[in-house]
Amino acid sequence: MDPFEFEIDDTTVRRERHKARQLRESQWWKRRVAKGVCGYCGQSSPPKELTMDHIVPLARGGKSTKGNVVPACKTCNNAKKHFLPMEWDQYLKKINEEPLID
Repeated sequence: MDPFEFEIDDTTVRRERHKARQLRESQWWKRRVAKGVCGYCGQSSPPKELTMDHIVPLARGGKSTKGNVVPACKTCNNAKKHFLPMEWDQYLKKINEEPLID
């Protein structure tokens, strides 16, 4: 069993998603997104294309708080999936070490 697995009930997930929707409406979040920078890869992106990503995913026990969300480009958000920060770092290192196919 994965030591970082959590059993999260549907009520908790719904509550955290509701908090995330409220956070997206805040001036704090709008200022973060207006910078147009992905919190993971650092690439510029049109603000409308940035998504809110939970650093520690809700499915892994994360919360919808200012300290646990970052603007992310769709590419990074889709690639990160449900990874925890240390798993995401390992994933990035692995793909950067793999040789490119000719």
